[in-house]
Amino acid sequence: MKKLVLAIALFLSLQQLAAQENVAPATYEYRMFSTIESVVPAGLGRSRMISTDKSSQMQEKELENIFSLIGINFKNIQNNDQVITEKMNEYAKDGWVLDQVVNGVYGPEKSTGIFITRYIFKKAVPK
Repeated sequence: MKKLVLAIALFLSLQQLAAQENVAPATYEYRMFSTIESVVPAGLGRSRMISTDKSSQMQEKELENIFSLIGINFKNIQNNDQVITEKMNEYAKDGWVLDQVVNGVYGPEKSTGIFITRYIFKKAVPK
């Protein structure tokens, strides 16, 4: 009886393994947009959101600078968050799933610089 149970378990395991080998890995299409937020005193920097539309044309949307004359401008940060969230919702509505977010900082000196963030989305390609 034990041999029969072991034989059935082995058979089922081998059958499951064979089924897994026949499944092709998913293929994905990727899309992304980037935000460049300026860290320049007095609001003198330029901040943008850059994306590419379906026809490979670059789209550029102005973002607010993080700093104003008096320092960090939280209203500008809130406005930027809203613009970024709208873009993310647009991608999600079209079936894209956020895969990863990559960010970096560049500053040639302590008082200036940029934050760059890339939002990378993926969508399974139908077989």
